[in-house]
Amino acid sequence: MIQKAIAAGVATVNGRPAKAAQTVHPGDEVVLGALPVEAPSCEPEEIPLRVVYEDPDLLVIDKPRGMVVHPAPGNPKGTLVNALLAYARDLSGVGGVLRPGIVHRLDKDTTGLLVVAKNDQAHLALSAQLKERTMSRRYLALVHGIPTPEQGIIRMPIGRHPFDRKRMAVVTDGRPATTVYTVLEELGAYSLLKLALETGRTHQIRVHLAAVGHPVVGDRVYGRGRQTLGLAGQALHAGYLSFVHPRTGERLSFRSRPPEDFLCLLRKLRQEAGRDPEAPIPEC
Repeated sequence: MIQKAIAAGVATVNGRPAKAAQTVHPGDEVVLGALPVEAPSCEPEEIPLRVVYEDPDLLVIDKPRGMVVHPAPGNPKGTLVNALLAYARDLSGVGGVLRPGIVHRLDKDTTGLLVVAKNDQAHLALSAQLKERTMSRRYLALVHGIPTPEQGIIRMPIGRHPFDRKRMAVVTDGRPATTVYTVLEELGAYSLLKLALETGRTHQIRVHLAAVGHPVVGDRVYGRGRQTLGLAGQALHAGYLSFVHPRTGERLSFRSRPPEDFLCLLRKLRQEAGRDPEAPIPEC
Protein backbone atom coordinates (compact mmCIF):
# COMPACT_ATOMS: atom_id res chain seq x y z
CA MET A 1 0.00 0.00 0.00
CA ILE A 2 2.88 2.37 0.78
CA GLN A 3 4.50 1.62 -2.57
CA LYS A 4 1.20 2.31 -4.32
CA ALA A 5 0.85 5.61 -2.43
CA ILE A 6 4.37 6.65 -3.48
CA ALA A 7 3.69 5.72 -7.11
CA ALA A 8 0.41 7.66 -7.04
CA GLY A 9 2.16 10.75 -5.62
CA VAL A 10 0.08 10.88 -2.43
CA ALA A 11 2.94 10.08 -0.01
CA THR A 12 5.18 12.80 1.41
CA VAL A 13 8.13 13.00 3.81
CA ASN A 14 8.49 16.38 5.51
CA GLY A 15 6.16 17.89 2.93
CA ARG A 16 8.08 16.62 -0.10
CA PRO A 17 7.13 13.73 -2.42
CA ALA A 18 8.36 10.43 -0.97
CA LYS A 19 10.69 8.11 -2.86
CA ALA A 20 10.64 4.32 -2.56
CA ALA A 21 14.33 4.05 -1.61
CA GLN A 22 14.24 6.98 0.82
CA THR A 23 15.48 6.40 4.37
CA VAL A 24 13.40 8.02 7.10
CA HIS A 25 14.79 9.26 10.41
CA PRO A 26 13.37 9.92 13.88
CA GLY A 27 11.35 13.13 13.78
CA ASP A 28 10.47 12.92 10.06
CA GLU A 29 6.80 13.50 9.24
CA VAL A 30 5.42 10.88 6.87
CA VAL A 31 1.99 11.51 5.37
CA LEU A 32 0.05 8.97 3.30
CA GLY A 33 -2.89 10.40 1.37
CA ALA A 34 -5.88 8.47 0.10
CA LEU A 35 -5.29 6.30 -2.93
CA PRO A 36 -7.51 6.98 -5.94
CA VAL A 37 -10.40 4.53 -6.05
CA GLU A 38 -11.96 3.26 -9.24
CA ALA A 39 -15.74 3.40 -9.29
CA PRO A 40 -17.14 -0.11 -9.04
CA SER A 41 -18.88 -1.39 -12.11
CA CYS A 42 -20.34 -4.59 -13.45
CA GLU A 43 -21.08 -5.21 -17.10
CA PRO A 44 -23.87 -7.41 -18.50
CA GLU A 45 -22.65 -10.63 -20.10
CA GLU A 46 -24.63 -13.10 -22.17
CA ILE A 47 -24.06 -16.17 -20.00
CA PRO A 48 -26.60 -19.03 -20.03
CA LEU A 49 -28.69 -19.31 -16.88
CA ARG A 50 -30.92 -22.12 -15.68
CA VAL A 51 -34.00 -20.25 -14.50
CA VAL A 52 -36.20 -22.50 -12.36
CA TYR A 53 -38.88 -19.89 -11.66
CA GLU A 54 -39.56 -16.26 -12.57
CA ASP A 55 -42.23 -13.65 -11.91
CA PRO A 56 -42.23 -9.82 -11.75
CA ASP A 57 -40.69 -9.88 -8.25
CA LEU A 58 -38.03 -12.57 -8.23
CA LEU A 59 -36.04 -15.28 -9.95
CA VAL A 60 -34.94 -18.70 -8.72
CA ILE A 61 -31.70 -19.82 -10.33
CA ASP A 62 -30.03 -23.25 -10.38
CA LYS A 63 -26.34 -22.25 -10.21
CA PRO A 64 -23.73 -24.45 -11.88
CA ARG A 65 -20.35 -25.40 -10.47
CA GLY A 66 -17.57 -22.89 -11.13
CA MET A 67 -19.74 -19.76 -11.25
CA VAL A 68 -18.99 -17.00 -8.73
CA VAL A 69 -22.13 -15.21 -7.53
CA HIS A 70 -20.88 -11.61 -7.67
CA PRO A 71 -17.74 -9.81 -8.90
CA ALA A 72 -14.77 -9.64 -6.53
CA PRO A 73 -11.00 -9.27 -6.81
CA GLY A 74 -9.82 -12.10 -9.06
CA ASN A 75 -13.32 -12.67 -10.47
CA PRO A 76 -14.42 -9.42 -12.18
CA LYS A 77 -16.30 -11.17 -15.00
CA GLY A 78 -18.27 -14.30 -15.73
CA THR A 79 -20.26 -14.12 -12.50
CA LEU A 80 -23.92 -14.74 -11.82
CA VAL A 81 -24.43 -10.98 -11.47
CA ASN A 82 -22.93 -10.36 -14.93
CA ALA A 83 -25.34 -12.95 -16.34
CA LEU A 84 -28.31 -11.52 -14.43
CA LEU A 85 -27.65 -7.99 -15.69
CA ALA A 86 -27.96 -9.28 -19.25
CA TYR A 87 -31.00 -11.41 -18.47
CA ALA A 88 -33.05 -9.04 -16.29
CA ARG A 89 -32.42 -5.31 -16.48
CA ASP A 90 -34.70 -4.46 -13.55
CA LEU A 91 -32.85 -6.05 -10.62
CA SER A 92 -33.11 -4.70 -7.08
CA GLY A 93 -30.48 -2.12 -6.17
CA VAL A 94 -30.50 -2.96 -2.45
CA GLY A 95 -27.37 -5.09 -2.76
CA GLY A 96 -25.37 -2.29 -4.38
CA VAL A 97 -23.68 -1.95 -7.76
CA LEU A 98 -21.81 -5.25 -7.54
CA ARG A 99 -24.60 -7.30 -5.92
CA PRO A 100 -27.86 -6.22 -7.54
CA GLY A 101 -30.69 -8.54 -6.59
CA ILE A 102 -28.48 -10.91 -4.60
CA VAL A 103 -30.25 -12.08 -1.43
CA HIS A 104 -27.91 -14.94 -0.46
CA ARG A 105 -24.84 -16.61 -1.92
CA LEU A 106 -23.48 -20.00 -2.87
CA ASP A 107 -19.75 -20.66 -3.01
CA LYS A 108 -18.14 -20.81 -6.45
CA ASP A 109 -18.07 -24.63 -6.60
CA THR A 110 -21.30 -25.23 -4.68
CA THR A 111 -24.20 -25.97 -7.01
CA GLY A 112 -27.93 -25.47 -6.66
CA LEU A 113 -30.75 -23.08 -5.87
CA LEU A 114 -30.72 -19.43 -4.91
CA VAL A 115 -33.29 -16.64 -5.09
CA VAL A 116 -32.70 -13.26 -6.74
CA ALA A 117 -34.84 -10.16 -6.10
CA LYS A 118 -36.05 -8.07 -9.05
CA ASN A 119 -37.17 -5.07 -6.97
CA ASP A 120 -36.26 -3.45 -3.66
CA GLN A 121 -39.45 -4.51 -1.85
CA ALA A 122 -38.85 -8.17 -2.71
CA HIS A 123 -35.19 -7.86 -1.73
CA LEU A 124 -35.99 -6.44 1.71
CA ALA A 125 -38.72 -9.02 2.37
CA LEU A 126 -36.58 -11.99 1.31
CA SER A 127 -33.59 -10.71 3.28
CA ALA A 128 -35.82 -10.45 6.35
CA GLN A 129 -36.90 -14.08 5.91
CA LEU A 130 -33.26 -15.09 5.68
CA LYS A 131 -32.45 -13.18 8.88
CA GLU A 132 -35.50 -14.51 10.72
CA ARG A 133 -34.75 -18.09 9.54
CA THR A 134 -38.11 -18.55 7.86
CA MET A 135 -36.39 -19.18 4.51
CA SER A 136 -35.53 -22.88 4.36
CA ARG A 137 -32.35 -24.07 2.63
CA ARG A 138 -31.26 -27.70 2.54
CA TYR A 139 -28.24 -29.35 0.96
CA LEU A 140 -26.88 -32.72 -0.10
CA ALA A 141 -23.20 -33.47 0.47
CA LEU A 142 -20.82 -36.37 -0.04
CA VAL A 143 -18.34 -36.39 2.83
CA HIS A 144 -15.34 -38.32 4.05
CA GLY A 145 -16.23 -40.82 6.78
CA ILE A 146 -19.54 -41.41 8.54
CA PRO A 147 -20.61 -38.87 11.18
CA THR A 148 -21.92 -40.16 14.50
CA PRO A 149 -24.59 -39.97 15.64
CA GLU A 150 -26.52 -40.40 12.38
CA GLN A 151 -28.49 -37.24 13.15
CA GLY A 152 -26.96 -34.29 14.89
CA ILE A 153 -26.47 -30.56 15.26
CA ILE A 154 -23.12 -28.83 14.87
CA ARG A 155 -22.92 -25.61 16.90
CA MET A 156 -19.55 -23.93 16.51
CA PRO A 157 -18.77 -20.22 16.07
CA ILE A 158 -17.24 -19.25 12.71
CA GLY A 159 -14.94 -16.35 11.86
CA ARG A 160 -11.94 -15.49 9.74
CA HIS A 161 -9.01 -17.90 9.99
CA PRO A 162 -6.39 -16.29 12.27
CA PHE A 163 -3.52 -16.87 9.80
CA ASP A 164 -5.21 -17.21 6.39
CA ARG A 165 -7.68 -14.40 5.81
CA LYS A 166 -9.09 -16.06 2.68
CA ARG A 167 -10.42 -18.94 4.77
CA MET A 168 -12.98 -19.26 7.53
CA ALA A 169 -12.51 -21.33 10.67
CA VAL A 170 -14.09 -22.36 13.94
CA VAL A 171 -12.85 -19.65 16.33
CA THR A 172 -13.86 -18.81 19.88
CA ASP A 173 -14.74 -15.20 19.05
CA GLY A 174 -16.59 -16.06 15.83
CA ARG A 175 -20.26 -15.56 15.06
CA PRO A 176 -22.69 -18.27 16.22
CA ALA A 177 -23.32 -20.92 13.56
CA THR A 178 -25.62 -23.95 13.56
CA THR A 179 -25.79 -26.76 11.00
CA VAL A 180 -28.21 -29.71 11.25
CA TYR A 181 -27.18 -32.93 9.51
CA THR A 182 -28.65 -36.37 8.76
CA VAL A 183 -26.76 -39.35 7.36
CA LEU A 184 -28.81 -40.58 4.39
CA GLU A 185 -26.48 -43.33 3.14
CA GLU A 186 -23.31 -44.99 4.42
CA LEU A 187 -20.95 -45.60 1.53
CA GLY A 188 -17.90 -47.39 2.87
CA ALA A 189 -15.36 -44.70 3.75
CA TYR A 190 -17.82 -41.99 2.68
CA SER A 191 -21.41 -40.97 3.33
CA LEU A 192 -24.23 -38.96 1.81
CA LEU A 193 -25.61 -36.27 4.11
CA LYS A 194 -28.65 -34.02 4.19
CA LEU A 195 -27.88 -30.65 5.79
CA ALA A 196 -29.97 -27.69 6.87
CA LEU A 197 -28.73 -24.23 7.79
CA GLU A 198 -30.05 -22.41 10.82
CA THR A 199 -27.53 -19.62 10.24
CA GLY A 200 -25.81 -18.43 7.08
CA ARG A 201 -22.12 -17.88 7.77
CA THR A 202 -19.56 -17.86 4.95
CA HIS A 203 -18.52 -21.44 4.03
CA GLN A 204 -20.54 -22.66 7.04
CA ILE A 205 -21.27 -26.24 5.98
CA ARG A 206 -17.74 -26.79 4.68
CA VAL A 207 -16.12 -25.37 7.83
CA HIS A 208 -18.38 -27.26 10.23
CA LEU A 209 -17.97 -30.62 8.50
CA ALA A 210 -14.19 -30.21 8.31
CA ALA A 211 -14.11 -29.24 12.00
CA VAL A 212 -15.81 -32.51 13.02
CA GLY A 213 -13.50 -34.58 10.82
CA HIS A 214 -15.82 -35.12 7.84
CA PRO A 215 -14.86 -32.61 5.12
CA VAL A 216 -16.86 -32.46 1.93
CA VAL A 217 -15.41 -34.61 -0.85
CA GLY A 218 -13.58 -32.44 -3.41
CA ASP A 219 -13.13 -29.48 -1.04
CA ARG A 220 -9.60 -28.27 -1.76
CA VAL A 221 -9.74 -25.53 0.88
CA TYR A 222 -11.13 -27.31 3.96
CA GLY A 223 -10.34 -30.87 2.97
CA ARG A 224 -6.66 -30.45 2.18
CA GLY A 225 -4.80 -33.74 1.97
CA ARG A 226 -7.98 -35.71 1.29
CA GLN A 227 -8.75 -37.46 -1.99
CA THR A 228 -10.95 -35.41 -4.32
CA LEU A 229 -12.16 -38.54 -6.19
CA GLY A 230 -11.88 -36.68 -9.48
CA LEU A 231 -14.30 -33.86 -8.65
CA ALA A 232 -13.54 -30.35 -9.90
CA GLY A 233 -15.05 -28.86 -6.73
CA GLN A 234 -16.76 -29.83 -3.49
CA ALA A 235 -19.69 -32.29 -3.64
CA LEU A 236 -22.13 -29.86 -2.04
CA HIS A 237 -25.51 -29.13 -3.64
CA ALA A 238 -28.25 -26.72 -2.55
CA GLY A 239 -31.12 -29.00 -3.46
CA TYR A 240 -34.07 -27.43 -1.65
CA LEU A 241 -35.21 -23.82 -1.24
CA SER A 242 -38.46 -22.60 0.30
CA PHE A 243 -39.68 -19.09 1.16
CA VAL A 244 -42.83 -16.97 1.37
CA HIS A 245 -43.49 -14.92 -1.75
CA PRO A 246 -42.98 -11.27 -0.78
CA ARG A 247 -46.07 -10.07 -2.67
CA THR A 248 -48.62 -12.91 -2.57
CA GLY A 249 -47.77 -14.45 0.80
CA GLU A 250 -47.75 -17.91 -0.78
CA ARG A 251 -45.01 -20.32 0.30
CA LEU A 252 -42.97 -21.44 -2.70
CA SER A 253 -40.75 -24.53 -2.60
CA PHE A 254 -38.22 -25.70 -5.17
CA ARG A 255 -36.04 -28.78 -5.58
CA SER A 256 -32.98 -29.34 -7.73
CA ARG A 257 -31.25 -32.54 -8.79
CA PRO A 258 -27.47 -32.64 -8.11
CA PRO A 259 -25.17 -32.15 -11.12
CA GLU A 260 -24.00 -35.13 -13.13
CA ASP A 261 -20.48 -35.30 -11.67
CA PHE A 262 -22.00 -35.52 -8.16
CA LEU A 263 -24.40 -38.26 -9.31
CA CYS A 264 -21.66 -40.21 -11.12
CA LEU A 265 -19.54 -40.24 -7.97
CA LEU A 266 -22.54 -41.26 -5.85
CA ARG A 267 -23.23 -44.21 -8.18
CA LYS A 268 -19.57 -45.24 -8.05
CA LEU A 269 -19.46 -45.13 -4.23
CA ARG A 270 -22.75 -47.03 -4.00
CA GLN A 271 -21.41 -49.75 -6.27
CA GLU A 272 -18.18 -50.05 -4.27
CA ALA A 273 -20.21 -50.26 -1.05
CA GLY A 274 -22.42 -53.04 -2.45
CA ARG A 275 -25.48 -50.84 -2.81
CA ASP A 276 -27.76 -50.33 -5.79
CA PRO A 277 -26.06 -47.59 -7.85
CA GLU A 278 -29.34 -46.68 -9.57
CA ALA A 279 -31.39 -46.30 -6.39
CA PRO A 280 -33.44 -43.07 -6.29
CA ILE A 281 -31.61 -39.93 -5.19
CA PRO A 282 -32.83 -38.97 -1.70
CA GLU A 283 -34.56 -35.58 -1.51
CA CYS A 284 -33.08 -33.04 0.84
